[in-house]
Amino acid sequence: MLTVPSLRAENFDGVGTISAVRRLLEYGWEKDSPPLTHARRVLFRLLAEDDDPDYLFELGSKGTHDDDLARRARAILREAAAAALAQAGYEGDPRLRGAARRIIDRVSAYLRSPLAQKPFVRIGNQHVLPAEAAPPSIHTLLMLAYMPLFRTEHHDAMGLLLHHLAQPLPRQEPMQLCGKKVVAQPHLVLGDLLPNRNVADTDVPFAITWLELMARIGFLRKNDNWCRLFDRFLDDRDAEGVWHPHKGMSSARSANAFVWPMYPLEDHMAGDERWTDLTFRLGLIARLMGRTIDPI
Repeated sequence: MLTVPSLRAENFDGVGTISAVRRLLEYGWEKDSPPLTHARRVLFRLLAEDDDPDYLFELGSKGTHDDDLARRARAILREAAAAALAQAGYEGDPRLRGAARRIIDRVSAYLRSPLAQKPFVRIGNQHVLPAEAAPPSIHTLLMLAYMPLFRTEHHDAMGLLLHHLAQPLPRQEPMQLCGKKVVAQPHLVLGDLLPNRNVADTDVPFAITWLELMARIGFLRKNDNWCRLFDRFLDDRDAEGVWHPHKGMSSARSANAFVWPMYPLEDHMAGDERWTDLTFRLGLIARLMGRTIDPI
């Protein structure tokens, strides 16, 4: 469901359904086109609040079935499916709205709890998130980015989320207790994923993806640091408005699986095509912020 090709892959063999759907939507495919219609049924099925092991796909255990790990896997796929369906334009569908409400209720309950202030507990020699912790995931943010009416209906939760995303990122990696096991939860967002210029330069595609997410949710203009980083990206454009790297002339790459459906969309990354995707994204972010776009 969430598998993406490696950085060196020359084709899309083995790409997961959710990643493929998001990619096609970024290309501009309509939600009623045959490929997306075929994928729609399983995506809506993933929204159900159950632990059916038949719907764990690549996140399923190859050994003895573990109920706790199954619940974790289904939660990840549920949120990722909700994000893909929201991006496809199904905000008004009651199945998606019901799933989104359950997701945001869990997240807002966590953000209102004392656990959000001190999320880690000590297990042996590790500091991990307890099983009951429910911070927002990157998939939840994408879902909210494409559900503007839903965000308005849950404005209190959105205020809590803005505060959470602006706080410093903990030093600990997001590891969580699932039953008796401690597992990595890299999809969870525990704070500001774009705190400074160095982080932005390390992974430019993710930095711009994050800025676009924040712009779609309506948070970008409310965070001075993100606005400064965005303006810095704009300063790296040439006289014709085309973005170029701050240093060097190599095309930007990202190993972040969440970024793959959005970047790069060009068939090849040679010549001036290297700058097309990120230049377009900067213009899109500016448009989402309400800035005037001057075509060149």
